[in-house]
Amino acid sequence: MKTFIKLLFFIAIYSVNAQNSISGKITDSNNNPLFGVEVYASEIHKGTTSKIDGTYVINNIPNGKINVTFTYLGFKTATKLVIVSNNSIDLNITLKETPFELDEIIISTPFNKLQSENVMKVEKFSAKEMQKMGSTTLSEGITNIAGVSQISTGTSIGKPVIRGLSGNRVVVYTQGTRLENQQFGGEHGLGINGEGIGSVEVIKGPASLLYGSDALGGVLYLNPEKFASANEHSFLFNQKYFSNTLGSSSSIAGKVSSESWKFLARGTYAFHSDYKIPTNQRVTNTRFKEKDLKAGIGYSKNNFTSELRYNFNNSKLGLPEDGIQAQSTSLNLLEPFQVIDNHVLSSHNHFFFGESKLDIDLGYTFNDRQEFEENENEAALRMKLKTYTYNVKYHFPKIGDIEILSGVQGLHQTNTNFGEELLIPDAKINDIGVFTTANYVWNNSTLQAGVRFDNRNINTKKHEVTDDDDNLRIFDAVDKSYNSFTASLGFKTILLENLTTRINLATGFRAPNLAELTSNGVHEGTNRFEKGNNNLKNEKNAQIDLSLEYKTEHFELFANGFYNHLNDYIFITPTGEVEDENPVYNYVQEDSKLYGGEFGFHLHPHPLDWLHLESTFEMVTGKQKNGNYLPLVPANTWKNTLRTEFNVSQWLQQAYAFASLQSTFAQNNVSNFETKTPSYNLLNLGFGGDIILGKTKLSTSLSVNNLLDKKYINHLSRLKADGIFNQGRNIVLGVNFAI
Repeated sequence: MKTFIKLLFFIAIYSVNAQNSISGKITDSNNNPLFGVEVYASEIHKGTTSKIDGTYVINNIPNGKINVTFTYLGFKTATKLVIVSNNSIDLNITLKETPFELDEIIISTPFNKLQSENVMKVEKFSAKEMQKMGSTTLSEGITNIAGVSQISTGTSIGKPVIRGLSGNRVVVYTQGTRLENQQFGGEHGLGINGEGIGSVEVIKGPASLLYGSDALGGVLYLNPEKFASANEHSFLFNQKYFSNTLGSSSSIAGKVSSESWKFLARGTYAFHSDYKIPTNQRVTNTRFKEKDLKAGIGYSKNNFTSELRYNFNNSKLGLPEDGIQAQSTSLNLLEPFQVIDNHVLSSHNHFFFGESKLDIDLGYTFNDRQEFEENENEAALRMKLKTYTYNVKYHFPKIGDIEILSGVQGLHQTNTNFGEELLIPDAKINDIGVFTTANYVWNNSTLQAGVRFDNRNINTKKHEVTDDDDNLRIFDAVDKSYNSFTASLGFKTILLENLTTRINLATGFRAPNLAELTSNGVHEGTNRFEKGNNNLKNEKNAQIDLSLEYKTEHFELFANGFYNHLNDYIFITPTGEVEDENPVYNYVQEDSKLYGGEFGFHLHPHPLDWLHLESTFEMVTGKQKNGNYLPLVPANTWKNTLRTEFNVSQWLQQAYAFASLQSTFAQNNVSNFETKTPSYNLLNLGFGGDIILGKTKLSTSLSVNNLLDKKYINHLSRLKADGIFNQGRNIVLGVNFAI
């Protein structure tokens, strides 16, 4: 910790006296100035918006190579690489109109390029898009991304699933640092509130080259909201109402920035009662409350930038155990329930050395998870997880058209038990990984390749625990070390005019987690006795992705296919035995495969500029080598959306309306302890826009999910075994305004 503080002190005093700037004028193709264009330099976390005459300026730019992005609704995003060397840059930009979505800088990939320039296909979903969908939680919101779903426990707990892989196979990054919060458990959600999240990026496929162990299935990268532009300040308020759970979410934030310093703070409070199903009943103890605080400080001057962010989240979650009991809209939790405190502190620092750059990212996560059972004032189960992470990357000077990046990253983690019950033992985990990757661009093609080596050491303490029936359960000590080499190779090219293809080959790995190695008992909410296996080996996979994208001015067509071969895939399966009145499950390994993809089109017919027709189909199949199907694989889904965009005089701007039909097919390809799930169709509606009242802008949204109050059960619902339906009709009203 002392080293961490010293490094922050070094960052704070490191300085030279260059006063560079980038300025210019932004116009459309008819040379008309554009007002309100977002100008942003992602490497230094600085931005501004163009004035009414189209001019802009960003001061205190460090020496080196800086990517500047210009984003404006209805226009094609432009990015320019400028080289700053003790001088000021004049950069005038002409933006071209486009009917399709904005092209944005992708942060989760190594070279931070526009999506259209990336070798790897990455999905990006903004906070504004999530608000339009009327999602109750962040986990639910990201399921609107093709290829992404969630394992849910009611409306409060959701775990991301990317192309059939979940749990520790999906790495979550928030504030640029790895989130560790006992994510191995099915009843352990994200622990991140969606307010204060600017956008979500999803890497679908092995990303171990960039993120190490556990990124075998993909990465969910949460970008925090941006600071205010230089010399500006704002006060923001957000309110949402949810009819189904009689829920509310209130959030307030303040931002202020000078040329060098930036500050922001946001507080959020949300509560929901038991959710209602289409039979007009409420599912007992699915109620939850959440408090969330986010704060940030940024400093940018001369040849370095630094950003320090903190997030505290307190969640109180009911655990549904007895299905539908006495009906109530109370917010008071019933046993069993969880109380979870999650602290995330991150520091992101960029040093510019002319042609090269050094990134140093440090993180600390503290997760305190308590579980209360019947008639107990103290937590029966309590685990404290502390995780220190580091990620150091050096961008070498560009050699012609070749960019090279090398780095080292890792973590130190401790898990300590304080309750009478044990789910996993006290443990220490140490990770270290070294990697290098290169990007080469020529003509209309890009080639990207990289290699990496990782080591993970897991050391646990032996425990002997006596349960309520005086049965002795032993957690044997484990001392294991896991090594792995991973590699990736990607190629992007423009085959024909308007036709782009991407081919990616990547390997990934995942070391067994503590639950898989050491479990020995019943965990509330699972309804099974789980036994670990300390002989488990690394999971390793190799995946090939093929992406085709055809785009013209009024039509877009895409096809993403993948084949994922997994060696020694770890999964839980019933043994046929019974212990402590619960069926016994243990962890086994089997070579497996997953394959499928996402396909769709977007039609924007001329001259009906206000009309959009979007359609996506996503599918995935998971099989073991012996022919049995893998568990927890989502059903195939077809989504069709008819959307309009319009303005009404000067008082309603950027307005929209949509109708969406989600058709989920029957899931008949189930594992030996799952049951089949029938098909269903859900109709959703939405309407909203920016209401202009003088100098105040109110962003409003009204959505109705499951309009017809359809009875259905999602295949990945953990309440499916009890025959409990998913949520019925839910009307969500949201209002945002800034002062």
